[in-house]
Amino acid sequence: MKVKINIKKSLKKNASDYYEKGKTAKKKREKLEEEIKKTEKLLKKEEGKPSILKKKVRIKREKRWYERFRWFFTSEGKLVIAGRNAKQNDILYARYLGDNDLFFHADIKGAPATILKGGVTASEKEKQETAQFAASYSSAWKEGYASVDVYAVKKEQVGKYAPGGYVSKGGFTLKGEREWFRDTSLGLVIYVEDGIIKVFPGEKQDAKKGAKTKIVKILPGNEEKGKIAKKIAQLLGADADLDGILQVLPQGKSSIKKMD
Repeated sequence: MKVKINIKKSLKKNASDYYEKGKTAKKKREKLEEEIKKTEKLLKKEEGKPSILKKKVRIKREKRWYERFRWFFTSEGKLVIAGRNAKQNDILYARYLGDNDLFFHADIKGAPATILKGGVTASEKEKQETAQFAASYSSAWKEGYASVDVYAVKKEQVGKYAPGGYVSKGGFTLKGEREWFRDTSLGLVIYVEDGIIKVFPGEKQDAKKGAKTKIVKILPGNEEKGKIAKKIAQLLGADADLDGILQVLPQGKSSIKKMD
């Protein structure tokens, strides 16, 4: 064994230095052995339990065409779609508003174009659900309103042309009588079904159809979007995707309503 000696120090001083280094190394080894024993005990204790370090893997699925918009299915199974912005409002009008559909819009500046597919033959209940959906995603939510008026018209009553030229992006011209839904209340139910975050504007029993997890009802409130999304995720449980919740939340602050 080779030993390095500092020639500037005495033999006694060299020996003393090596002794101190030996003591330090021994302490480090004892501490390391102690940590290894602690880790082994912890691993034995956690054996058989799901690891908290394992990240939940979500299988990427192919989205339906309507999932790029805001959407839900009525209590009787009709599809409702609404624009997320002015560009989507125009797309909905140009591509997806059919002869048998109804066009809904909250009577306030800053509201989505909302289409009830097959709305001409829809029940009054389905129309009310669609009106509440249109109201909840309008600027009325951000303003903290409890309700807002909503109207519905047929396809032939909606246009993009006004005297003097075309209307601006996301805007429409309307003609003829409108079907009004006065003082439509704002509020949405959020739940998870088949791994998808969904919303419903109706009552608890309607939203619960087919859902296997808890549901959360939200109203305009005083908590920021990010904060309320985390609370909803905790209430909905392990299947709730935070990004999915953020996508379905209306613009503005919200509050969670306690449900029976």
